[in-house]
Amino acid sequence: MLSLVYYKAHRILDLTRGLVIRFLDIVIAGTGLLCLSPLLVVLFLVGALDTGSPIFAQTRMGKSKNHFTLFKFRTMKLDTDSVGTHLVDAASVTRLGVFLRRSKLDELPQLWNVLIGEMSLVGPRPNLPNQFDLIELREGLGVFNHRPGITGLAQIRGIDMSTPGLLAATDRDMLDKLSLFTYAKIIALTIIGQGQGDRIGR
Repeated sequence: MLSLVYYKAHRILDLTRGLVIRFLDIVIAGTGLLCLSPLLVVLFLVGALDTGSPIFAQTRMGKSKNHFTLFKFRTMKLDTDSVGTHLVDAASVTRLGVFLRRSKLDELPQLWNVLIGEMSLVGPRPNLPNQFDLIELREGLGVFNHRPGITGLAQIRGIDMSTPGLLAATDRDMLDKLSLFTYAKIIALTIIGQGQGDRIGR
């Protein structure tokens, strides 16, 4: 009886926390898109001059392994293969792309993915549908029961998709310990520069 009460209380707590985080996602993403709209326009125009196609749209795998289109500012040449970033030649990154990646400004369009519920601000970075080793590991650990994120514990620790076992385990560790405090902490650490995007491989 006590175990059932504990389970129900824990379940209610998880649901409440999830609703609060989703509310914060909507407020922060919506406010960010509105306040940063002049910067987004400038980056769009500069990107159009750089590659002719400033928005990068790529199919990724989200919650429940559902596919969605992730949006970023383009940082690589148009003919770059659609593979994990750690497999991409460094020469594929444009000069503007180097700046965007270092400043993390390339991630800003993903605020739209957050706003419409495909992503969260904090969560496992969404993998490509062809990253089979990582998919198997994440599925076994229940990572796909949660929304992917713009940033997360793995990014703070400098772990990327080149080490799928470590990445999946770190994702699970983050999700197990995720609270409003850790949600805010990961966002704050990312803003001040500790969070890292996927590293270029060669």
